[in-house]
Amino acid sequence: MTIDSPIRRLPLLVWLVLIWNLLWGTWSWANLITGVLVALAVTVILPLPAVSGGARLHPVAALYFLGHFLVNLSVSSAQVAWQTLRPSGIRQSAVLLVQLRTDSDLLLSIISQTLTLVPGSMVLDLDRRRMSLGVHVLDVGNEDDVERQRAEVLATERRVVRAFGSAEDIARLDQDPPQGRAAAPADAETVR
Repeated sequence: MTIDSPIRRLPLLVWLVLIWNLLWGTWSWANLITGVLVALAVTVILPLPAVSGGARLHPVAALYFLGHFLVNLSVSSAQVAWQTLRPSGIRQSAVLLVQLRTDSDLLLSIISQTLTLVPGSMVLDLDRRRMSLGVHVLDVGNEDDVERQRAEVLATERRVVRAFGSAEDIARLDQDPPQGRAAAPADAETVR
């Protein structure tokens, strides 16, 4: 089945029609018909590029990923709020280069967005060719904190791949990251 097949395009078309009707604020036949026409025009005139490494949904792992993400979101929000309000302020931040094991565009995007949505961390660089992320993290006091943050990035990768990855992607999690693909060492640079 190619990316242009009607079956693969149907969820996108339904989503675009839904958004069209929500933007208009009323449900009517006119809005539904014009939504279908606009969705077809957009997908034919401006087709999306093919994404390498499609996603497979593993429901139990996806629920685990979502639950962990929501807990992490809540805990990190409270931690960042406390860091900004406490008298000593935020200690130090660091930029980490983390070597990943997945090379799927879609999975790398989900990992990056997950990390960036959690307060206290932000993906600064995503190197697809080297399969590495440059991540800025807050509240790093020593080398143990750096390793804890790096382990959290790798744990996020593991949860995302187990939730949405193919069998090959999941098998790759048990391997060591590819050597010689990262240009810089995986050490943290401390930023004031």
